[in-house]
Amino acid sequence: MKKTGIVFALSCTLILLLVNSYENKMDKQTKINKELSIIDSLIRDTLYALQMAQRLDSAYYTGIGEQPPPFLKEGEDTAATTTKISDEKVATNLAGFYALECAIGALCEDDVSTPVYWLNKIVSGGINENEILLLNRFANATWKASQPFRDLKRIKKDNFIVASALPDDEIEKDSVQIRSAASKLLASLADVKDQSKDGQFKKIRDLLHDKNYAIEMAEFLDASYYTSQNQPPPLFLSTADDSTVITKSVKDQKIATNLAGFYALECGLNYFVTVRNEVPSDILKSILNDQINAKDKLLLSRFANATWKAGQPFRGIDRITREVFTPFYFLTKEDIDKDYVQIKAAAKKLLESL
Repeated sequence: MKKTGIVFALSCTLILLLVNSYENKMDKQTKINKELSIIDSLIRDTLYALQMAQRLDSAYYTGIGEQPPPFLKEGEDTAATTTKISDEKVATNLAGFYALECAIGALCEDDVSTPVYWLNKIVSGGINENEILLLNRFANATWKASQPFRDLKRIKKDNFIVASALPDDEIEKDSVQIRSAASKLLASLADVKDQSKDGQFKKIRDLLHDKNYAIEMAEFLDASYYTSQNQPPPLFLSTADDSTVITKSVKDQKIATNLAGFYALECGLNYFVTVRNEVPSDILKSILNDQINAKDKLLLSRFANATWKAGQPFRGIDRITREVFTPFYFLTKEDIDKDYVQIKAAAKKLLESL
């Protein structure tokens, strides 16, 4: 009887532990879902976009040791600017290229492999689920960073949502852009004499700075999109596109310019949540408390570099020719720190909102 009582007590204890474990998991998942839902609503809120942009603009100046100026100069709240339709089309269709370039750098960091090695794997379908997820998160980040430049109201669209909530057809659109950019970039690296990792990244740097290549890549990715939708690709650029301008709000463009770090954080955060099932606010706290590990910190900085790159051609195609517009592989610690300042400032603002 005594043994039976002990067995019964142990069984009850085990059941209680299992129940508590299940409840803790459910509580954690509930918290994750709740916070992702809040983030989802925030990324589509134009007022929040303004507040976040103001915070990140201020963080930039503070980070370089300067007093932050007013977010908008006198008259900028009502001022307008123009851009050519041709420039807008090119900028819009480069997001996948910049996503690929930054993601490739992250993949190469984990291995002695080269960009060509990973490009071959992407084109041949030889990458695993986690690598696909990482590439798609980069693509979603650069796509998001592009949208407010086109029109701030685009962040209210049904597909402007947290990455993990995207339906399969939207995920496939991102994948198409990545695969297409990979196939073109792979072909462009075929004649590189120095096929070392350093040599390949130097060639990628040259391509990033080449305005003609940017137009070629944009046209290629635009056509790939239509082909994937079983539609004939339209003429990419017409004579009228080069002479017709779009009028935009200076205020909205300034908001767009300062949102890159936010979208980088959201997509990087979503990647960590998806692969590790961590609570978003816990990750944000680790960022702010400098407890995030070096590898994750670097990955978030890569996301920030990708979203920053996606915005540059919208501000002017000549901006891609600047020395700082280069693969992450060549960035100085100072440049990387500037990207992470944006991540940390966005994390602080977002955590306050959760």
